[in-house]
Amino acid sequence: MHSDSPVEQHSVGRSLLLHLGPGVAVGLCYYMLSPVLRQWGLPSLASLMIAAALVLTPFELGYLLHEGRKRNGRYSLRGVASYRTPIPMWQYVVWVPGLFVIVGIIFTLMKPVDAALQQTLFAWVPALESGLTAEYSRTALIWTYSLVAVFGVVVGPVVEELYFRGFLLPRMGYAGKWAPVLHSLLFAIYHFWTPWQFVTRTLALIPMIYVAQRRNLYVSIIVHVLVNTLDVLVAVSFIAAISR
Repeated sequence: MHSDSPVEQHSVGRSLLLHLGPGVAVGLCYYMLSPVLRQWGLPSLASLMIAAALVLTPFELGYLLHEGRKRNGRYSLRGVASYRTPIPMWQYVVWVPGLFVIVGIIFTLMKPVDAALQQTLFAWVPALESGLTAEYSRTALIWTYSLVAVFGVVVGPVVEELYFRGFLLPRMGYAGKWAPVLHSLLFAIYHFWTPWQFVTRTLALIPMIYVAQRRNLYVSIIVHVLVNTLDVLVAVSFIAAISR
């Protein structure tokens, strides 16, 4: 059983740095790799997954383990990642589908807003290519979505939830009752590779934070994984159609 105990609070500056710093690093890696991988016939999504493997995971998970070693004398998440108190199974049955539907509705309803922001305010930012067009080969898509299945569906979401919701959010005491909203906004901005979705991500994350703050991070991890799994399912259908 993982009971939450009081945690040290971050200053505003440290909080902003730890929220946005990893996003800057991942974004730089992504934008540097994209032209190279595109010459190899891979969509920019593959570059993002490699950036998740080379930058996101080592930095965010490494930072958590570093903090755990300082606190516990060994590499551990004990006392570092909060909101890990067990809850009854029936709450998973209620919260996971409910949140999944809510997040899906928000992303669907906000698509026109995303498109408008992408075409106006962020027209200068290269689009994140899913690769699901006739431009990319079946082999390129299999490689790309194999990476997505590992780093976009499993590793990335788990690490992000532990780092952002489990570690950073409980240390935002400086924001008071506005901590969930500010945290949602900072997490949305952290995605520098798709800045046109910052409004959508902010809105979609708030209900997930509410559940995490009920002392269980695992619900938001499962929902995050399920939401990202949709991209792989769509890709599998597309690749299967190419094969036929």
